[in-house]
This record gives sequence, structure tokens and C-alpha cells, in this order.
Amino acid sequence: MEHPPYRLAEELDRFLGDPGEPAGDFSYARCVELDEKEEFPADICRRLDEWGLPGYYVPQRHGGRLGDYEQLLQIMRGVARRDLTVAVGHGKTYLGAVCAWVAGTDEQARRLGAEVTAGVPVSLALTERAHGSDLLANEVTGLPGAPSADGWSVTGEKWLINNATRGSMLSLLTRTDPGGGPRGFSVLLVDKRRLSEGSYRHLPKVRTHGIRGADISGIVLDGARVPREALVGAEGGGIETVLKALQLTRTMCAALSLGSADHALRLALDFVEERELYGRRLVQLPQARQVLAEAAADVLTHEALAVVASRAVHTQTAEMSLTSAVTKYLLPSGTEDVFAAVTRLLGARAFLKDVYAQGMFQKAERDHRIVGLFDGNTLVNLNSLVSQFRSLARGFERGTGDVEGARAAFDLSAPLPEMDPAALSLVARRGSGVLATLGESVRELRRQSVRAPALGEAARAAERLLSVATRLHAEMAARPLAVGDVPPASFETARRYTLCYAAAACLGLYTHNASGTQAPGTAPHPLWQDGLWLRTALDRLLVRLGEPGCDDPAAYDELLERMRELRGSGELFALFPQRLPEPARTPADGSGRPAAEPTPGS
Repeated sequence: MEHPPYRLAEELDRFLGDPGEPAGDFSYARCVELDEKEEFPADICRRLDEWGLPGYYVPQRHGGRLGDYEQLLQIMRGVARRDLTVAVGHGKTYLGAVCAWVAGTDEQARRLGAEVTAGVPVSLALTERAHGSDLLANEVTGLPGAPSADGWSVTGEKWLINNATRGSMLSLLTRTDPGGGPRGFSVLLVDKRRLSEGSYRHLPKVRTHGIRGADISGIVLDGARVPREALVGAEGGGIETVLKALQLTRTMCAALSLGSADHALRLALDFVEERELYGRRLVQLPQARQVLAEAAADVLTHEALAVVASRAVHTQTAEMSLTSAVTKYLLPSGTEDVFAAVTRLLGARAFLKDVYAQGMFQKAERDHRIVGLFDGNTLVNLNSLVSQFRSLARGFERGTGDVEGARAAFDLSAPLPEMDPAALSLVARRGSGVLATLGESVRELRRQSVRAPALGEAARAAERLLSVATRLHAEMAARPLAVGDVPPASFETARRYTLCYAAAACLGLYTHNASGTQAPGTAPHPLWQDGLWLRTALDRLLVRLGEPGCDDPAAYDELLERMRELRGSGELFALFPQRLPEPARTPADGSGRPAAEPTPGS
């Protein structure tokens, strides 16, 4: 099945060239070198500008090319697969500008869109040294006092800001009411090029464990005069604007985790193909095969969730407070587990710089740790789910939520409507449309399994997951409203909720598209044949929920072989076809012969 967002990502990959070629502009070797020097990848970012990536940060209505958030997801996944530092450093401009897309005037957004498309870096100045995620405690203050007497004199420090120094513009969360409170903050779009000399200074770059080359720094403003026209949205509406904007950026963070996981799986697969132990290649040893196959199944689960979530930006906009929290929790934390699993395969080589693959694995693992921290950390996102337990439980019981929007997100043949920022909401008032479809997806899979017996185990797993989800929602309804400190048990319930949501997303995606994954005259995509990816994904979700797994060991063995075939044919290990610019690498068995031939039509 050809899926356009993957084709677009393939175009960018082809433009950037083979990352395994050391002399390339955006090669693995170059990224490792820059990481060692803790140097910002400016030349690589300029290369991305040449292709036109900044245009995909700007909605079409404001003069850009962003009309499909799944396109942005897959493009940034490809950049992160090469190097997370570049993805974070370049992609930060979307985070910096998104408040204007959510709440700015058409004229304001159009002007900013022109700047972004031209390659001007923009950052989001949100956090402060003493307050972290506690936005209501922020102290950067804007007092009346701009030259027109209709603006602000801004004073204070923002810290741990990506591109604080490099960015020419910043969306600044500012206390515009000295009393603070939920309506005491505003977002100001500050153009540093227009500030008077001496009214601001940059803080030094903060040395970090991962993404060493990124510009993680800060800015101090001292009576910086900001005109009234810099106000984004309503005065006093800054907190609401930021929280809605983060719903979009948290969802797009899935690209960073997916790209990092792609890189980790490739390195691990190549290692087990090459490494010999006890006279056999690691890829022939049952324990190594199982570890790698389980990690691969988790990555496909995360990919399915990310595809649905990115489409839900358009089709279920009012539920993005829920979708973004699930996605931003599950993909970073789940990808950290993937790294931990394949680290056991690589052993010491996972930590060394100059022994295997130029030390790329240890760099990718270090870099990815930051993804779970920014745009709302793990606890922030789980707490967002806890605060919605009652409405989510009621919605599941009644079968409410935006069910039609969920079906449109699942159905890849359905055209996506233009994303309407005005539809963003701080809570999913009617519950989750995705979870409301779980029962119908289970019934549909059962019907499909009658025609395709290979789906039988997946259908049984789906029914068990429906039972788990039903019990979980009853548990959510019974939990008392958390006032003050949230009990640890509620966080665990929220964690399990994210896995049930992922199960519903996987089942919805499969049941709405399985019949369309085979082009006329070709074999089906190898991961869709006999529901292979779904069988392993549902099994892994049961295990991650603490339930007994399925009795389908052959599925994992088959999944690993499909992974080897895709690597051998130069395709990305992903739910939909995407050819990579790297040379094909034929897998080998113990005798060095190809382990399997590429599947026709894949």
C-alpha cells in the first residue's frame, strides 16, 4: 500500500543522500563528529532549508506547506533517524511558531509564516530556572511601558530554551498581570532584531548529556520594549494558548521517538547479523531473536499510534488534550524500553564510541533521553490523563467521544479536513472516540478471522484487550478526584490507559486498511500479510499491561524474518513502504548466504 506521507519522507531522504557515506552533508559520521565537538549542525540545517523543510512548519492557510500533520510526522521521523540533534535543533522552529498558528491573527500568522519559510529560527521561551513545568509560577514580567504606551517593558530570565541564542524570534510566556493566576499570562512574539541594544543578553549554552550540539541556552531581558502588536491571542490568554499549542507539539514529538527507534533497530539488526557467539551468529540464537523481534513489535505499535494521532489532529481536534498526552507519554517511554532491550544484545558495544558503528548507538540512546522531558514530561502527561478519568470513564460507558473522527483517522483513504485550531480544547469532554471504537474493531477483526484463520490469535487477543479496557475504565470511574498530590496508583492506571488506547488505535488502523494494503498484481506488504504486525503488537500490549501473552511464537520469528528481508531490499522497517537511500544489506545465515529473498511488491 502506497501511503503519501512515506513517499514525501522518501523524497527528503533521497535529497539528503546515503547517511552511511562519511563525506555526505548529513552523514552518520558527520553527526558523530559534531556531537564530539558539541557543535551546532548549522550546515546540515541549511541543507534542510534548501529542500524546503521550514515550509512544512507553516500551515497552508498562512503561506506554508503544512496541510497534513502526518506528513510532518514522517518527514521529521526521517531527520531524527539520521540524527536527533538536527531534528530537535531545526524542528524547534515549529514549536516556537505554533502559538501563532493556534491563537494569532491572520496577519500576524502570515508575517510569521513568511519568516519561518525563509529559514528564520523561532524558539519558545517557556521555562524558568526556578519553576520548571510550573508555568503559573513564572516570573518574567511585562509591565506597561513600550514606546507607544500600548505595549510592555519585559524583564526576567528564561532558561533551558532550545535555540534561545540562535533564534531571531521567540514566543515568550510573560506575566502581564502582576497577580499572575490562570489569566495573568500572555504570549508575546518577540523579535530580537527589533529590541534595543542592551535590553537583553543570552545565557551560555548548557552542556547536556545528549543532543550535545543543540543550542540549549537562555535569555535575560531587562526592560525590553515589546509593542502591542506582538501579543498573540488575547491578553491574559497565554496559559491556554500554550497548553493548546503543546497538544500539537507533543503529538509531533512522536517523530523523534520513531526516528530514534528506527536507528536503534537498524544498528541492532546489523550487529546480530555480524556478531558470532559459540560458533553461531547472534541472529540464529533463539533468545537474541526474541529480544529483537519484541523490540520490533513495540516500534510498530508506536508507529501505528503515531499515525492515528497525527491524523487525529485533523479529524479529532477537540480530543487532542487526550491524544497528545497518550502519545507523548507512550512513545518516549516505550522507545526508552526498546533501547534498553537492544542494549542487552549489543552488550558493551552499546556504550563504547569507537568499537561498533562509530559509536552511533550510544549517541542515539543518549540523545533520545531528552524526548521524554521536553514539551511536558512523563508525569505531566500522565497527570493530564488522571485529571480526565471521570469524563473518560463516562464516555467509554456511553460509547461517546468523536467516533466518526476516530474512524476518519483510522481510514487512510479518507481525505483529511483542514486542521481548525479553534476546535482545540483543554479537556476531552465526551471521552475518547478512539476507545469508543474498540468494541466494533474487535467484532470486525473476529469477522475477518473467519475468512483468514491466521488472524484467529489476534482476534482472541483483541477480545482480551477489550476486557482489560472495560475493567480499567471501571477502575478509573471508582478513583476519587485527586485534590493536591496524585496517588501513585493513579499514575499506574493512567499508564495502563495509554496501552489500551494504543490497542484501540492498532485495531482501528488494521481493520480499516487491511484490504487496501495489496496493490493489484503484487503481494501484500510483508508486515500486513496475515495480520503479522497486528498479531505481535496486540501480544506485546497484553504483556506490557501485565497480562499473559498469546501463544503465537511463530509470529515473532516471522516478524524478524520480514525485518531482515526489508533491510535486505533497502526498505525501511515500517508499516508502509519507504525506500531508503542506503545500499541494500543482504542478511546472512551462518554460511553467509542470503537468509531470505525480498517479498515481491514490498
